[in-house]
Amino acid sequence: MVYEERNAWTGLVLSVIAMTAYVVLVLQQADGGPLTAVDWFPLMLWTIGIGIAATIVTTILWGIAAGMRDPDGATRSDIRDRDISRMGGRVEQAFVAIAGIGVIVLCAVGADVFWIANTMFFGFGVSAVVGGIARVIAYRRGLV
Repeated sequence: MVYEERNAWTGLVLSVIAMTAYVVLVLQQADGGPLTAVDWFPLMLWTIGIGIAATIVTTILWGIAAGMRDPDGATRSDIRDRDISRMGGRVEQAFVAIAGIGVIVLCAVGADVFWIANTMFFGFGVSAVVGGIARVIAYRRGLV
């Protein structure tokens, strides 16, 4: 597995874990009450921070393990990697744009800040997951 594919897998898996953890934490704090009453901001910040740190640490550790097996190929990338990365980035941008439109609509109808912030948070999360899936599929099946 090449460097960029390892990074795609890491981002994909940890994005799903982070979003799931956030949902569980918010639902636990709501405890059957309204979600808008939850103090979501610290939960969101911690989830984002821990998710970023976990991605960095996992990437480094996986890179070290790969480097021990294949020192020459551990960080090598080529034009295929660049093309797959660009395609994944375009997929991600589309989902961030959709989330942005959702945020604008929520602002226009006067929705609670909880819903506005969480729409953007999950827009970023879904874009990372869908972009990761697109990259992994491209590595496995190739770009068409």
